[in-house]
Amino acid sequence: MLVWSRSGRAFVWALFALVFTPVVLGPLAMLVIAAFAGDWNGVLPSTWTTEHFRDATDGTNLDSVVVSIQTALLAAGIALVVGTWTAIAARNAPRPVRRIADAVLHLPVAVPSVVVGLGMLVAFSDGPLLLNGTKWIVIAAHAVLVVAFAYATVSAGLDRTDQAFADVAASLGASPLRVLFRVRLPMLLPSLSAAASLALALSMGEVGATIMVYPADWRTLPVSVFTLTDRGKVLLGSAVTLTLLLATLILLTVVGLLRGKVEDRRSH
Repeated sequence: MLVWSRSGRAFVWALFALVFTPVVLGPLAMLVIAAFAGDWNGVLPSTWTTEHFRDATDGTNLDSVVVSIQTALLAAGIALVVGTWTAIAARNAPRPVRRIADAVLHLPVAVPSVVVGLGMLVAFSDGPLLLNGTKWIVIAAHAVLVVAFAYATVSAGLDRTDQAFADVAASLGASPLRVLFRVRLPMLLPSLSAAASLALALSMGEVGATIMVYPADWRTLPVSVFTLTDRGKVLLGSAVTLTLLLATLILLTVVGLLRGKVEDRRSH
């Protein structure tokens, strides 16, 4: 409902601040304080340090940053291709087929991620496809978990595009591939960008399934955060968490810049 009066808008903003501050801003502020805290025995830290950030971007933690970025890029790429292809293919499929596609692709997000991780661990611990102990089982688990969001985002984008453009291109003799790459996908660019951003963000923060399947040489940053906090190293874990947030923001910024360049090229 739109609020037109000045007092009504002020009340809405006050209510938003009342909820946003303790739920989002407060924990984030405490996380930043903990990342720079040296000794913390009172209400606020008694000393400050940047040592935690040096440790968060060095050694195994730096390796985890690289692993998380590589995993997110590969998993998001797989999810984007599979989700986009399925959404387009299901658009003209019979209604029962669309329902089956919706159910199959949304099933991984309907169950706890630990269940997905354990299921993949059992399924791929023996032939014919042995992935257990490799990085590919982590990438596959992330792709399975984020493909539903890519599919849903692209499907929503298809609902807002006009099928007539593709039909006209096909009637003028354009091949299906030409229609796909010159008509459908350019029209879906905002949805593809949103799907890629969402898949990257979700993959960067995924921990439930990853704990079940990750090998020792392919540990993502959220697993490192869990390991550090489990050992009582909360201050270092806070610094690593901020590193995770910064890495995620950089990835999302790059996606936004790439989308802007593509749109500028199309406009010219």
